[in-house]
Amino acid sequence: MSEGEVLALSGGIGGAKLALGLSRVLPDGSLTVVANTADDFEHLGLNISPDLDTLMYTLAGLDNPEAGWGRGNETWTFMSVLASLGGETWFKLGDGDLAVHVERTRRLRAGESLTAITADFCARLGIAARLLPMSDDRVRTRLRTSDGWLEFQEYFVHRRCAPEVREIAFEGASVAKPNPAVLTALSSSRLRAVVICPSNPLISVDPILALPGMRAALVRCRAPVIAVSPIIGGKAVKGPTAKMLAELGRPVSAVEVALHYRDFLDGFILDEADAPLAPALDMPFTLAKTLMHTLADREALARGVLDFAGTLREKPRG
Repeated sequence: MSEGEVLALSGGIGGAKLALGLSRVLPDGSLTVVANTADDFEHLGLNISPDLDTLMYTLAGLDNPEAGWGRGNETWTFMSVLASLGGETWFKLGDGDLAVHVERTRRLRAGESLTAITADFCARLGIAARLLPMSDDRVRTRLRTSDGWLEFQEYFVHRRCAPEVREIAFEGASVAKPNPAVLTALSSSRLRAVVICPSNPLISVDPILALPGMRAALVRCRAPVIAVSPIIGGKAVKGPTAKMLAELGRPVSAVEVALHYRDFLDGFILDEADAPLAPALDMPFTLAKTLMHTLADREALARGVLDFAGTLREKPRG
């Protein structure tokens, strides 16, 4: 595989799987992962960054693969005592996970940036990839639902995605500054590929794209921009992607995801099960096994993504 840097845009669980695969097949220091932080929220007085932490735990080998979130081998003393005191327990915080939130909150209040704190955490955990929050400014996903406007974690965790979604807004995105390291990476002559991980396009990737200048930077980017479908056979692998698309009156299809990114996308990766949809893409594509059950699956998909990027490298942007 050719040398160069790779930039990946990611949400939590699905994106983290591919990010791990990329981190294992690329040389150390050549992968940068940009995390959605519009899911972040304040809970029990703590600053919590769910997607950022899922990526961090996954890249460090500390994740809980059964749940898809949180740390493996977690203990729950804090939650048990909190429940006995009548506290809010709908958002589960394991003891090890809690330590991350406490230390992050302390350092944010002391004036450190989320970028600097994340970099230090990753160094201490031995993570070779560079993990960046999409912005150090506050952006929050809010949903207009059949139950009114809801904060994202209220909808996603507390109400288990039950209300019908009618509109999505990213509060603060229009005035937030993209992480400058992301814009620098997108303009680098060493950039080999940009990968849109198989994350929910509406609530995991769109917040990143909503930051001023991000879509334009992707359009100008000379490296190929590739997306991996999070939809297989008209269904989401995990999470509310399919439900949200349907409720917003949009087709639940891998093709719809490709069209969602069409202004900057150079290529698309379809699952093998969706091969009949390929003629509707009207862009370069490749077929792959995108369902990642095992570490080998993640590495194989990562290699396929990079190989596909190699075929597009000399292709001029239209």
